[in-house]
Amino acid sequence: MLRVAFIGQPNCGKSTIFNYFSGYKAMVSNFPGTTVKYTVSRVVFEGEEITCVDLPGVYSLTSTDPAELESRNYLLAEEAEVIVNVIDATLLGRSLELTLELMSLERPMMVALNMMDEAARKGITIDAPRLAKLLGVPVVPTIAATGRGLTELLQTAIETGRTGIRPSQIMFSRDIEQEIAELSDHLDPDHAQALGLPHRFLLVKLLEDDPYLIEEVGRQHPGCVVMVRNHQKILAQTHGRPPETVISSERHALSINLFEQVAKVRPAEKPAWRDRLDKVATHKFWGYVILVLIMGLFFQGVFRLGQHAENFLMGYLELAQKFSQVWLGQDTLAYYVVGEGLLMGIFGGVAIVLPYLVPFLVGLALLEDSGYLPRVAFLMDNLMHLLGLHGKSIIPFILGYGCSVPAVMATRILESPRDRLVVAMLAILIPCSARSVIIFALVAYAIGPYWALGVYLFNLLVIGILGRISTLLLPEISPGLLMEIPEYRLPTWTNVVHKSWRSLKDFIVVAWPILIGGSLVLSLLKFYGFDGHVNDVLRPLTSLLDLPAKVGTTLIFGIMRKELSLVMLNEALGTNQIQTVLTHVQLLTFTVFVLFYIPCASTIAALSRELGWKGAALAVICSLGLALGLGLLTRGFGRLVF
Repeated sequence: MLRVAFIGQPNCGKSTIFNYFSGYKAMVSNFPGTTVKYTVSRVVFEGEEITCVDLPGVYSLTSTDPAELESRNYLLAEEAEVIVNVIDATLLGRSLELTLELMSLERPMMVALNMMDEAARKGITIDAPRLAKLLGVPVVPTIAATGRGLTELLQTAIETGRTGIRPSQIMFSRDIEQEIAELSDHLDPDHAQALGLPHRFLLVKLLEDDPYLIEEVGRQHPGCVVMVRNHQKILAQTHGRPPETVISSERHALSINLFEQVAKVRPAEKPAWRDRLDKVATHKFWGYVILVLIMGLFFQGVFRLGQHAENFLMGYLELAQKFSQVWLGQDTLAYYVVGEGLLMGIFGGVAIVLPYLVPFLVGLALLEDSGYLPRVAFLMDNLMHLLGLHGKSIIPFILGYGCSVPAVMATRILESPRDRLVVAMLAILIPCSARSVIIFALVAYAIGPYWALGVYLFNLLVIGILGRISTLLLPEISPGLLMEIPEYRLPTWTNVVHKSWRSLKDFIVVAWPILIGGSLVLSLLKFYGFDGHVNDVLRPLTSLLDLPAKVGTTLIFGIMRKELSLVMLNEALGTNQIQTVLTHVQLLTFTVFVLFYIPCASTIAALSRELGWKGAALAVICSLGLALGLGLLTRGFGRLVF
């Protein structure tokens, strides 16, 4: 089966191309560094089954970034028969640097010249046939957002794999080639063959002081490292710069030379509206004003839409329960199973969770695909450094508003083990979409939208304080954030719908059956009187927080899925009008406790993969202790205010 690997620099559109062929499997965002592990999908194209692989975005094949290393290791393992290098046509000069490195792998490859519409808008005209001739590989112009050229792209990729088309060999300047040649005379080609690498590729990477290949060669052939260091020293002395800088500069010069041969740029007459907008959106004062306005509109939009939908749907739930009560009898087992169990489980998802979850996911997808979230990361970079964290830490935090699982997984983009530990522990405290539903459905609905906004701000304050304490206990200098700011783009509804559906499907397929089953279990426990025993076990906790004892069972369900704690609350209290049973103080205390307490089972599993079981256990214990302390603080604050 032919295996096609898509690789390119971050935000070049490779995941969009991948999804066009394989369905919605990879996270597609107008946000650099979204893909942190590779995604595999089998595709049937023109009667032939092939395997498509979406690799994390990379700037170079020499990197210490964990996500980039994943891409590099996959390519070096020769698991793909064809490499499709996806290039952002608007950044052709810079993107070709990675292309030249991929060509040195001497493997069948082709180039997808993506975002040709954006290039045309910027006045860039590219001669694709001439570029193909210079590189010695097929070049196919594409517009991934609209699907233009993608069928031809896959056809060309299959043909390239069948014919084994390999790229031309790009030569460096004479002095670099001399060092490569001399190193080649002393380094046995069998060394490269043993590593499964082309001989010239290994020579260049050794001169570039690639840490992993230096270590591997040194382990197998210790005497070779001294010889490599001598050639590196000669190259450094000749140019007055480190050898890796010399070769990367040479590759950059070759890329610019290729760009000048195949591209023509029409100078812009005046700054585009995107440039003018960016001056305001990233301004050191007005940028934050716009951020507050946009987040406020987003918050109000989700709440208002959810409130109207919930009021409408809850009416039908009450009618259904009244009908089942008359039909089956109020205190019968059948009513507890149907009216209290099935109906509450089914309608709970429809009437309580979905009204807030759907607009939240759609709004988040719109912010991502428009290109605004990277501007948020830029604005928040200073805050990250005040907390003593790397600027890239903002990426897991932003992903956390969608789901804690990808947020935890995204911590692998951080080089420092300390940063990965601290950020993972803090990212699980971010209100994910499930916990956001609880905030909207309880606090915003019962107390008011601005109280719900206050919960979000309180959450950020707690994370900020904990982040500062963590970095004081584990001091380490964090480097600045170097992140590509992508163009503003008009989100495509196809991508927004697919992205929202991907997160929504997780609730429908995974959480909803658990919700229905949990509702049935709880109704049976109530019918047979066993729920009291569970609540008695948790009574020390609920009484400490001044919550009704019946709330205890809901906290257990919340560990499986956070949405369950909300729906089970209706089931446990026996009413859809929770605000008539719980006081404002109790609603606020319950929300804050659920917001910070033990992560859901999926997040715990992700933590164990990234931090190990000890790290996951530490996160569970710390989050539970934190939730209890903040719950008590909220209870005291609520008594003073209400």
